[in-house]
Amino acid sequence: MDQTVTARDDWDSHWEQYSEVTASNPAHEYRRQLIFRELADLIQGPEGEGTQLLDIGSGQGDFAREVSRRYPKTAILGLDLSQQGVEIARKKVPSGTFLQRDLLQSADVPPGQRQWADVAVCSEVLEHLDEPRKFLEHVSDYLAPSGRVLFTVPGGPRTFFDRHIGHRTHFTPRSFRALLESSGFKVERVYGAGFPFFNLYKLLLLVRGRRLVTDVAAGADTSTRGLARRVMDLFGILFRLNRARSPWGWQIVALARRS
Repeated sequence: MDQTVTARDDWDSHWEQYSEVTASNPAHEYRRQLIFRELADLIQGPEGEGTQLLDIGSGQGDFAREVSRRYPKTAILGLDLSQQGVEIARKKVPSGTFLQRDLLQSADVPPGQRQWADVAVCSEVLEHLDEPRKFLEHVSDYLAPSGRVLFTVPGGPRTFFDRHIGHRTHFTPRSFRALLESSGFKVERVYGAGFPFFNLYKLLLLVRGRRLVTDVAAGADTSTRGLARRVMDLFGILFRLNRARSPWGWQIVALARRS
């Protein structure tokens, strides 16, 4: 999560306001499917035995909980800026370890966590940062020498809602590769996903503009919620028809290794 202390990046507040919306967002579920498709080749052993997974920007622990369900023997360490998110994650995944960390600040990594992770996931974090290279430098402290990191970041134009929750930038496969390589990572692959229906969904949010923030904050009325639910259900179906990889896809996915 964004490490700069500003009103728009108050993640304790954001988790309170937007956790329900995030849970029902078809883009969120689509992104998770992309992540687990990649993780299938990274998780070791039966049920994940032998894998030590670092969840960077672990939020409220929803992703970690899904990992623990699919791979119950995987060791999980989650790091997040939000203390409230950490506390919620600990309740959702008692078997995991969740810690409050500001990865833009230099700090001694406990010996038991330095070079701990052979697999890490950093999903929808870097777009929030003014100094992503510094963040990635500190992430490297937690990675084993051959540790690999699976990233997702948004592409395409920023919506008003994106700006509201602190998106500093969006990426293309080329610009994201450049960021990772300049931060000391060896990129194994980087690609766009989600064309055409993920892009169409984002365009609708772009058109909705400021009204989307207002609707979410106000909770919207019953009729509006019902319509929004039907639209999201429809996109949940359409997302199955997205191209897995496309230069035009607005969901960017990358796998990189600590070099």
